Amino acid sequence: MNRETAVSQNEGSIGNAPVMRYEVNPDYGLTEKQVQEYKYAGWGNVEVSPPVRTKKEIVHDNIFTYFNLIFAVLTALLCMVGSFRNLTFLPVIIANILIGIVQEIRAKKVLEELTMLNAPHAFVVREGKISRVESKELVLDDIVVFQAGNQICADAVVVSGEIQVNESLLTGESDEITKEKGRQLMSGSFVVSGECRARLTAVGEASYISRLTLEAKTMQKRENSEMIRSLNKLVKFVGIVLVPIGLLLFIQGFFMNHETLRDSITSMVAAIIGMIPEGLYLLASVALAVSAMRLAKKNVLLHDMKSIETLARVDVLCVDKTGTITENKMSVKEIMPAEVLSSSDRENSIEDEGKLLKVVGDFVSSMGSDNSTMEAMKAYFTENNGKLADTVFPFTSALKYSCAVFGEEIYVLGAPEVILREEYEKYEGEISKYAKKGYRVLVFGESEDRPEDGKLNGKVRPLAYILLTNPIRKKASETFSYFTEQGGEVKVISGDNPLTVSEIAKEAGIRNAELYVDAATLRTKEDIGWAVGKYTVFGRVTPAQKREFVHALKKQGRTVAMTGDGVNDILALKDADCSVAMASGSEAAVQASQVVLLELDFACMPSVVMEGRRVVNNIQRSASLFLVKNIFSFLLAILAVVFSFTYPLKPAQIALISMFTIGIPAFFLALQPNEERIQGHFISNVLIKALPGGLTDVFAVGAMVLFAHVFGVDPVDTSTAATMLLAIVGFMILYRICQPFNKVRVAVWIGCILGLLGCSIFFPELFAITGMSEKCAMLFVVFSIAIDSVFRFLTATVKLMRKWCRKYLCKVDKEVI
Repeated sequence: MNRETAVSQNEGSIGNAPVMRYEVNPDYGLTEKQVQEYKYAGWGNVEVSPPVRTKKEIVHDNIFTYFNLIFAVLTALLCMVGSFRNLTFLPVIIANILIGIVQEIRAKKVLEELTMLNAPHAFVVREGKISRVESKELVLDDIVVFQAGNQICADAVVVSGEIQVNESLLTGESDEITKEKGRQLMSGSFVVSGECRARLTAVGEASYISRLTLEAKTMQKRENSEMIRSLNKLVKFVGIVLVPIGLLLFIQGFFMNHETLRDSITSMVAAIIGMIPEGLYLLASVALAVSAMRLAKKNVLLHDMKSIETLARVDVLCVDKTGTITENKMSVKEIMPAEVLSSSDRENSIEDEGKLLKVVGDFVSSMGSDNSTMEAMKAYFTENNGKLADTVFPFTSALKYSCAVFGEEIYVLGAPEVILREEYEKYEGEISKYAKKGYRVLVFGESEDRPEDGKLNGKVRPLAYILLTNPIRKKASETFSYFTEQGGEVKVISGDNPLTVSEIAKEAGIRNAELYVDAATLRTKEDIGWAVGKYTVFGRVTPAQKREFVHALKKQGRTVAMTGDGVNDILALKDADCSVAMASGSEAAVQASQVVLLELDFACMPSVVMEGRRVVNNIQRSASLFLVKNIFSFLLAILAVVFSFTYPLKPAQIALISMFTIGIPAFFLALQPNEERIQGHFISNVLIKALPGGLTDVFAVGAMVLFAHVFGVDPVDTSTAATMLLAIVGFMILYRICQPFNKVRVAVWIGCILGLLGCSIFFPELFAITGMSEKCAMLFVVFSIAIDSVFRFLTATVKLMRKWCRKYLCKVDKEVI
């Protein structure tokens, strides 16, 4: 064997000496010495390792955050002054950290367990012998034997033999492709029939499938959820302002108001904790985790729990034909008697449909179930005459047809152009009519002569056209109708013929399915941008174009969900707002997607959307409770700095109010049924609901502090009165949020009132609750009566301002247009 200069996927070397590639004899293969040289050079088919974070890094990133640093400092300050009872905020912080760590480790585990290749072993030729080895033991230039049922484990080129491969998961095309000597084999495709020997041309991370696996397994830090983005913006704002406000409060209390170090730190910590929405993240995490568990029971896996909100907001659903609208398996749709030319031929045709079915039944019962087409035929043609074929020519990639001989009767089945040959033009019109409707057409006919050397010699008289199709998934029409009724659009993006896809989309009940276009005619981004707004069905779409379609829709302000099951869908799946994959598809597509349907049933999508609506609407409703506290604490802290008074509340009192007017009710409300459509933006919706309550709190507590100072009320009494006023406002807001009431909401509202009263009565020292003097009690009663009117006035004012702003913005938009 001759050596030649290395032209490998990567330059390899052993020590300082470059490794040379070998010319390999297909019958002999590499020697063991050559295999070892290739391995040392780094040319082995080793499994790629995705660049994911380690568990140590995940724990580190969740613990060492900006806000955790703030909480750590506050904890240290409280411990330093011995105010241990005010550490009641710590359990919520610790729970939030633990949930974040568990979620990320769970996602990491899911990604690691999903393996791209399902080909752990291969048959390799080495030193003239065929042996079975693990696919990771293969090296560049190895000669591998591929047979029906094998998955191609590395890029290769056929050196002898011939096979048919299915590359649908790579290219999106469902046709079986013949690969003879010299043709390239793509890793990740499957061998349907035949046998060949192939030389490996790219292995390990250089192979096509490994490059895609790396991309699919990469854990991206992307926040597709508007809710989480809004929370992050809120947290960033709070993070910027709380440090200077906290320092000003401490300086004012300790140096200007001459308070003790303990009191100055305690009041400052209370103000800062009140401004941080620490429980809101915990609520969102718990609610999303509960939704993920609910969906898991319905065999829906969420790689990214935040994607459930995005899916609930989707207004464009992009789907593929095969695997989403239709099932992956083939089925016989119908058998049609062939249209013949002469009356004599018509008389000689099989006039009885029942007889025709039995003849085809005899044919298929004589064949083996070696491909999906014959399996579909056997499932459909179950009746027969009980005849046994004398001779059978099964389907192969070389013959491209099947043949069965029953004495003097010779029947054939195959592609029209192969069976009819020079007479194909006579029947082309009839065949095209069925093909345009989305069917795969096979011709069943009777041959005059037996095949010789695999070739049909005599004339074949067509008896019937057998129409095969991928059956429409059950409840597909109901599923797509649901999305349409909810104000969304469905776009069908497929690599198949656009007319074929359009017909199938019509059958699936997709609105405007008659509007189709050949994507090959869309040559620029402008063409694609125009087409996605006009058409519903897109045929002959390349993988790169799928990605461009997603970009064009997002550029138009649409929230896009992309479904797919093939490697060719990965780029589009990763760029969509929400990606959905079938578990039966490519593992790369499964890994790249946020939502995986384990039961291969697209009909469960409406329940996923409804679950998303439930969790988002309820979190949005509950979030307003948290923001009331944040708005109040922020504004009251500003007032305290401006008017030079001490922040009146203690951390333990803030914890008591947060527990019974925010935390506990928010948790139960977040689990309530809610299928309303999500409208507007998260942060604006929440702020509008929270602003009246926050302002009412500021008015009540600010006025209480002012009048208490005028009438000489003890600051300790004032602190307790302020706590009770906040509780009253909190329960007023909770009353509105619980509407319409049901048994659970009534129980939550009453239970929280009783819980707060119970803690105030039985654990007063823990939560810094004291008795009130007569002056303080009188002021408390007056402000308790007044806050209802204030709350109603502020609510009406905020609604009026929101209405005015909407009108103004609409007017500006019209003027711009």
